[in-house]
Amino acid sequence: MNTSNRRDFRALTVFIRFGLVVCVSSPAFVAARDPEAGSLVAAQSPAKSLPESSPEPSSAAEPPPAHLVLSAQSLTFDSPGEVRTVTLGNDGGSPLRLGALRTLMTGKPTSNDFVVDGQGRRTLGPGEWMSVSVAYRPQRSSGRRQSFGALIIASDDPRLPQSPPALTSTSLQGPDRIAGVALRAGAGFGWLSWLIFAPLFGIPIVLLWPRGREPLLRWIALATTAVPLVLAALLAVRFDPGFGVGHGNFGFQFVEHVVWLRAFNVEYYVGVDGLSVGLVALTALISLLAVLGSWSMAASRQLRGYFALLLLLETGMLGVFVALDLFLFYVFWELVLLPMYFLIGLWGGPRKEYAAIKFFIYTLVGAVLILLAILALYYTSQPTYLIDGTPAAHTLDMAKLAHDNDFGSGPSLMGLRFANVVWVLLFIGFAIKIPVVPLHTWLPDAHVEAPTAVSVILAGVLLKMGTYGMLRVSWAILPEATRWGAPAVAVLGAIAVIYGGFCALGQQDLKALVAYSSIGHMGFCLLGMAALTPLGIEGAVFQMISHGVVSAMLFLLVGVLYDRTGERDIDAFGGVATVMPRYAAFFGLAFMGSLGLPGLSGFIGEFMALLGSFGPYRVSTVAAALGLVISAGYNLWAIRQVLFGDLPERWRSVLSGRDLDRREWMSLLPLAVLTIVLGFYPVPVLGAVATGVTDLLQVMGMPVVGLGGGH
Repeated sequence: MNTSNRRDFRALTVFIRFGLVVCVSSPAFVAARDPEAGSLVAAQSPAKSLPESSPEPSSAAEPPPAHLVLSAQSLTFDSPGEVRTVTLGNDGGSPLRLGALRTLMTGKPTSNDFVVDGQGRRTLGPGEWMSVSVAYRPQRSSGRRQSFGALIIASDDPRLPQSPPALTSTSLQGPDRIAGVALRAGAGFGWLSWLIFAPLFGIPIVLLWPRGREPLLRWIALATTAVPLVLAALLAVRFDPGFGVGHGNFGFQFVEHVVWLRAFNVEYYVGVDGLSVGLVALTALISLLAVLGSWSMAASRQLRGYFALLLLLETGMLGVFVALDLFLFYVFWELVLLPMYFLIGLWGGPRKEYAAIKFFIYTLVGAVLILLAILALYYTSQPTYLIDGTPAAHTLDMAKLAHDNDFGSGPSLMGLRFANVVWVLLFIGFAIKIPVVPLHTWLPDAHVEAPTAVSVILAGVLLKMGTYGMLRVSWAILPEATRWGAPAVAVLGAIAVIYGGFCALGQQDLKALVAYSSIGHMGFCLLGMAALTPLGIEGAVFQMISHGVVSAMLFLLVGVLYDRTGERDIDAFGGVATVMPRYAAFFGLAFMGSLGLPGLSGFIGEFMALLGSFGPYRVSTVAAALGLVISAGYNLWAIRQVLFGDLPERWRSVLSGRDLDRREWMSLLPLAVLTIVLGFYPVPVLGAVATGVTDLLQVMGMPVVGLGGGH
């Protein structure tokens, strides 16, 4: 590494250390480590958040105003039937009027699991106190595992925030100054916070590891990424595939929900449903395999910074798939950008700086468009309450934006419908990440120049962030605009399948071939999502998971060959199967999975996407189906050129006796097993996905059964 790169690396190390300190000390991280402590830190009393000095009385004889004091800001219930008590007091100098106490729930249906005693309106004199009891009585005997709500206390304390008129006119009578007490039951272990932030605990160990013992950094990084994988596996086992919107919490499980930045109505809100649980497990698996794929990297190549950035990248990717607050979602979305830029720019190939800058510019432009759309949605959202009962004029809660807001009737922008303009901004931002033609040109350069492990993450996880963002944000929050733009999305999906296939067919670099094939495979996801049918969207989500598995295996296999030969030119090989039979078996399986051979996972997602989209978009579907022929062409050509024929003499001594070693075998075997198992038995994944897709289509007002009719 030259002197300039050493300076850049030292600066990067200092930046990561500083960022880690800021992250660990932030309220979000405190809440993530201990949900109970997080609620107490974040949900400060509204009265305490105001200046201590009250308005000066107009005359010396005027008593100080009333002041509501609460004995607790949150109540936690452990079992049904449990009763908790909160004490209300007035430590001001004037009488305090209280309105009727009530509780509210978050999620659908609106049946309340928390029952407050029948305290009616009353007045508390100065220094007077009263107790209020809240009982946890879940309305459903099964299904709901968590309940979140708030005790709403209306009073005339001038220091408290005033309820917005829209909330006051519909739900409150009498005093409209609001204080709240967060109510929650079944909060649980905090699975998702540990899952998200576990990789961060490995970063200081990696950065502070003593010099001269760099080889052990690989084991530290491997052990650190194993923790999220174990948690993701337990999460998948405990996930209830039948849990939907009708069971509460808007259909999300393992929810953690506390107020984070009260001044901006930002909440630390995470959870998973059928659309995200599979992607969380995929991310955890791919991250661990990326560490295994980095094993051959020389210790002299600054392994501290490399593995620290990999761990930071894993936190960002996991956060994107579980965040349910738009601010939190955007923080994790942007967090992914920085480590990926440095991983390509510092550890990439000969044109690494060009590829990294191109990746950074494209994705940053997309992120800015997403941010503009988020601001537009926030300022046009309806008033609501935060999770602790604090009134909020606007919300960033993705579930409430989808279920409680109608942006189709929003104001026009320059003669265009508001929802359509915001949808286009979001679509372009997410389309860059997928990427959609013609916004794809950063992808081949990034793949070719990136280290093998980074290419594995890029194809296996990062591309799915774009399609997932479309479903979670664009499709769910802006259903009318989605129906308006869906035909164009279907056309772009078909174009991606054909264009990606032809580009892959013309490549000589094996890594570039796999990169362009990813564009085509993600086109099937777009086509299935645009269909707005149960089968189409289920196929799209399954294809995201399947492509993540298959593409990761493909890039690992390319890396194995490149590590031994330093060559990726397809025509330079031939007859590899004669000296590396185990490698040839995995190579053939991976490319057949990419081909979409029946019995392998690639077939399931593509077939479902085509079947689900044939009714609404027959021309686009037929075009995409013809793209399968192109896919067969480049995949079979790659197998023929690399595995069969005569082995060039220059590779005979290099490859003979150097078949897959134990570490390479272990990194490829889980992906191969998933490719086969999901091809023959996709039921577990499809069962988990089905409920999430049903809930999404219900929010969009679309049929939840059938294949969809033609136009």
